[in-house]
Amino acid sequence: MNPIPFLRKVALTEAVSFLVLLGIAMPLKYAAHLPIAVKIVGWIHGVLFVVFCFALWRAWIGARWPLSRAVTLFVAALLPFGPFFIDRRMRAWEAEFGSGATE
Repeated sequence: MNPIPFLRKVALTEAVSFLVLLGIAMPLKYAAHLPIAVKIVGWIHGVLFVVFCFALWRAWIGARWPLSRAVTLFVAALLPFGPFFIDRRMRAWEAEFGSGATE
Protein backbone atom coordinates (compact mmCIF):
# COMPACT_ATOMS: atom_id res chain seq x y z
CA MET A 1 0.00 0.00 0.00
CA ASN A 2 1.32 3.40 -1.01
CA PRO A 3 1.88 5.65 2.07
CA ILE A 4 2.64 8.77 0.03
CA PRO A 5 -0.94 9.97 -0.78
CA PHE A 6 -1.73 10.11 2.95
CA LEU A 7 1.52 11.97 3.57
CA ARG A 8 0.67 14.51 0.86
CA LYS A 9 -2.79 15.14 2.30
CA VAL A 10 -1.49 15.52 5.83
CA ALA A 11 1.38 17.77 4.69
CA LEU A 12 -0.97 20.13 2.85
CA THR A 13 -3.49 20.17 5.72
CA GLU A 14 -0.69 20.87 8.21
CA ALA A 15 0.60 23.65 5.95
CA VAL A 16 -2.83 25.29 5.83
CA SER A 17 -3.11 25.09 9.61
CA PHE A 18 0.32 26.73 9.91
CA LEU A 19 -0.76 29.58 7.63
CA VAL A 20 -4.00 30.04 9.58
CA LEU A 21 -1.98 30.14 12.79
CA LEU A 22 0.43 32.75 11.41
CA GLY A 23 -1.98 34.77 9.29
CA ILE A 24 -5.20 34.75 11.29
CA ALA A 25 -4.74 33.50 14.85
CA MET A 26 -1.58 35.49 15.65
CA PRO A 27 -3.04 38.81 14.43
CA LEU A 28 -6.21 38.09 16.40
CA LYS A 29 -4.12 37.50 19.50
CA TYR A 30 -2.16 40.73 19.25
CA ALA A 31 -4.51 43.09 17.39
CA ALA A 32 -7.86 42.00 18.81
CA HIS A 33 -6.58 40.66 22.16
CA LEU A 34 -8.03 37.20 21.51
CA PRO A 35 -5.39 34.74 22.73
CA ILE A 36 -7.90 31.89 22.53
CA ALA A 37 -7.47 31.89 18.74
CA VAL A 38 -3.80 30.93 19.07
CA LYS A 39 -4.61 28.39 21.73
CA ILE A 40 -7.17 26.59 19.55
CA VAL A 41 -5.44 26.86 16.19
CA GLY A 42 -2.05 26.17 17.76
CA TRP A 43 -3.37 22.99 19.34
CA ILE A 44 -4.87 21.83 16.05
CA HIS A 45 -1.65 22.65 14.21
CA GLY A 46 0.39 20.78 16.81
CA VAL A 47 -1.71 17.65 16.45
CA LEU A 48 -1.48 17.86 12.66
CA PHE A 49 2.30 18.26 12.87
CA VAL A 50 2.58 15.12 14.99
CA VAL A 51 0.40 13.25 12.46
CA PHE A 52 2.63 14.62 9.69
CA CYS A 53 5.75 13.33 11.46
CA PHE A 54 4.16 9.89 11.81
CA ALA A 55 3.09 9.88 8.14
CA LEU A 56 6.57 10.98 7.09
CA TRP A 57 8.16 8.20 9.13
CA ARG A 58 5.72 5.69 7.63
CA ALA A 59 6.47 6.87 4.07
CA TRP A 60 10.23 6.93 4.72
CA ILE A 61 10.19 3.33 5.96
CA GLY A 62 7.48 2.00 3.62
CA ALA A 63 8.83 3.58 0.45
CA ARG A 64 12.47 2.99 1.48
CA TRP A 65 13.36 6.59 0.83
CA PRO A 66 16.87 7.89 1.42
CA LEU A 67 17.25 9.88 4.63
CA SER A 68 17.89 13.05 2.62
CA ARG A 69 14.39 12.89 1.14
CA ALA A 70 12.76 12.53 4.55
CA VAL A 71 14.88 15.40 5.93
CA THR A 72 13.92 17.58 2.95
CA LEU A 73 10.23 17.00 3.64
CA PHE A 74 10.66 17.63 7.35
CA VAL A 75 12.45 20.94 6.74
CA ALA A 76 9.80 21.94 4.19
CA ALA A 77 7.14 21.39 6.87
CA LEU A 78 8.89 23.91 9.10
CA LEU A 79 8.55 26.65 6.47
CA PRO A 80 5.19 28.40 6.00
CA PHE A 81 4.76 27.54 2.29
CA GLY A 82 7.23 24.65 2.13
CA PRO A 83 4.75 21.77 1.68
CA PHE A 84 3.05 23.59 -1.20
CA PHE A 85 6.37 24.02 -3.01
CA ILE A 86 7.46 20.41 -2.51
CA ASP A 87 4.09 18.87 -3.41
CA ARG A 88 5.09 18.51 -7.08
CA ARG A 89 8.08 16.41 -6.06
CA MET A 90 5.87 14.39 -3.75
CA ARG A 91 3.55 13.61 -6.67
CA ALA A 92 6.57 12.36 -8.63
CA TRP A 93 7.71 10.27 -5.64
CA GLU A 94 4.19 8.86 -5.41
CA ALA A 95 4.34 7.77 -9.06
CA GLU A 96 7.85 6.43 -8.47
CA PHE A 97 6.56 4.27 -5.63
CA GLY A 98 3.87 2.87 -7.89
CA SER A 99 6.41 1.96 -10.57
CA GLY A 100 8.80 0.38 -8.07
CA ALA A 101 11.72 2.69 -8.91
CA THR A 102 13.88 4.26 -6.20
CA GLU A 103 16.40 7.05 -6.16
